[in-house]
Amino acid sequence: QVQLVESGGGAVQAGESLRLSCAASGRPLNAYSWGWFRQTPGKEREFVAAISDRDSLTRYADSVKGRFAVSRDNTKNTAYLQMNNLESGETAKYYCSGDLSYITYVRGDTDRVQYWGQGTQVTVAS
Repeated sequence: QVQLVESGGGAVQAGESLRLSCAASGRPLNAYSWGWFRQTPGKEREFVAAISDRDSLTRYADSVKGRFAVSRDNTKNTAYLQMNNLESGETAKYYCSGDLSYITYVRGDTDRVQYWGQGTQVTVAS
């Protein structure tokens, strides 16, 4: 079993930055791909970014390209989401996830993602 714990959320002003972390435990996670999603009440979970297990391929939602950066540190079993120039419409709970297949994220198969964290709240004031 894999446990994922997010941290780094908080309240910021529009235009500011935050860096989210996702610490994993339970298994060596260098074989897993990681994904970040966000969700607001009453809406479906939205894909934000993903990074593959091999070659650290990355993928981003169009709305965050050029502003967000996903990375991983296998020595620390931790994934990161650097969020720059945050916008007020990006207030949401952000979730970390892990899956053995990067294709899951490429295809947008959210329902097939194996592991999820509990989420961390990001609030962006205008």
